Amino acid sequence: MKINSLKAEIKKGGGAKALAREHSRGKFSARERIQLLADEGTFAEWGIFAGYGQYEAEGGCPAGGVITGIARIAGRLCMVVANDATVKAGAWFPITAKKNLRAQEIAIENHLPIIYLVDSAGVFLPMQEDIFPDKEHFGRVFRNNAKMSSLGIPQIAAIMGSCVAGGAYLPIMSDEALIVDGTGSVFLAGPFLVKAAIGEQTDNENLGGATTHSQISGVTDHKMPDETTCLNTIRKIVSHFGNKPTAGFAKTERKDPKVSLTTLPNILPQNPVQPYDMQAIIDGLIDEDSWTPYKANYGKSLLCGYARIEGWSVGIVANQRKITRSGKGEMQVGGVIYSDSADKAARFIMNCNQKRIPLVFLQDVTGFMVGSRAEQGGIIKDGAKMVNAVANSVVPKFTIVIGNSYGAGNYAMCGRAYDPRLMLAWPSAKIAVMGGTQAAKTLLQIQVAKAEKNGILLGEAEKQALLDEITAKYEAKADITYAASRLWVDEIILPEETRAWLVLGIDMANHNPHIPAFSPGIIQT
Repeated sequence: MKINSLKAEIKKGGGAKALAREHSRGKFSARERIQLLADEGTFAEWGIFAGYGQYEAEGGCPAGGVITGIARIAGRLCMVVANDATVKAGAWFPITAKKNLRAQEIAIENHLPIIYLVDSAGVFLPMQEDIFPDKEHFGRVFRNNAKMSSLGIPQIAAIMGSCVAGGAYLPIMSDEALIVDGTGSVFLAGPFLVKAAIGEQTDNENLGGATTHSQISGVTDHKMPDETTCLNTIRKIVSHFGNKPTAGFAKTERKDPKVSLTTLPNILPQNPVQPYDMQAIIDGLIDEDSWTPYKANYGKSLLCGYARIEGWSVGIVANQRKITRSGKGEMQVGGVIYSDSADKAARFIMNCNQKRIPLVFLQDVTGFMVGSRAEQGGIIKDGAKMVNAVANSVVPKFTIVIGNSYGAGNYAMCGRAYDPRLMLAWPSAKIAVMGGTQAAKTLLQIQVAKAEKNGILLGEAEKQALLDEITAKYEAKADITYAASRLWVDEIILPEETRAWLVLGIDMANHNPHIPAFSPGIIQT
């Protein structure tokens, strides 16, 4: 499959030559370090496509130059962040900062301990203006370090390579810092800058090596003879963590799904505009016989209901893609949110918040219904109710983009702007303000009108050529790899992996016992 082959290529990082260089220095690669650190088979990597197709002029930045994922370490669920020194010596690109901030956000939301495996040359200077000064740039990472400490979320940092300038604050603002002798170093200014600034001649080891910071400055807490010992020591430290209260989400004995997960891709039609029954997708994700539909015969373009996934209680909101008939005898187009559906979903979301049930959104949405009849029926008012319900929801939310994710439908179905704990996408997903055909025809009309205003009349062949060009550009940007490159979704996953990811998400969300009271805003008006 294309997605798997792309992932395999990205995981090569800076390539075989760069990896050999790290090995020659007695260092492991970022993924090798994680393999030694995590309990076997528990590492779930996300953000693999970060930076994909970007920074080509700079030689690329595979996986954003940093590996992130969720793993069990000595049985404890943790967030892991590891700089990839094979990619520009682990330097920070704009997407690197965004990916680090997303990792910290997940850790904060779910009260997960976070482990940093630091090996970075610092900010990629040619792009410093896009990394350094703004609210969501590099400095936000250190602000989050401080916030997590105040929240009691453990942070452990291992200095396993270079750690320079502002990047030096990340490990030292963590709660506990280890440093590997001979390869690890941490300082605000390197030897060349020290020489230029104050004329002092020094080297990495004397300036900020393991001996300096473990025996003289006291900056680090543990001096490690090698990387293996360092990673094993982190495992020992984590094993001493005490247990904390959980959110207490309901869980019973698990059951297998009614439909095999391997058949899920076959349910989707090859043509994304063709209808299909979303209930069949749901049946492949939830425990058999656990589906309790909510208002089954009302607002049929949205499926809402209670279910269980590996025993965990969830509420599901899903776009129904098959053509349905409303209670008024009207045909409803699949994938479109109508007034009655929006009202139904808003009330269901309120119910789940009242009952402390996590929410799962399954997106294949082309938007809200348009036209004079819909407007006169109050689609904006009912759509606002649903958006308010999603925005004010306090229980954990998880979003899976199965197919289309267009326009305001993206918002109402808990897109990135509405804080899902995890937002994942199938290879079939597309994210855009509207469908490619509609967008291209709209843009074509604008361009034709502009040409005619300037006295230029386009022939049918010229219009078709322009339409094809616009469509190709639009479709390229709607492709899910474009979205994943910019971290609009956390990861592209295969359909058969969805259930496992949702279980992981609910498990990690259960680590945060603090769920604020639900305030419905304007939903009840």
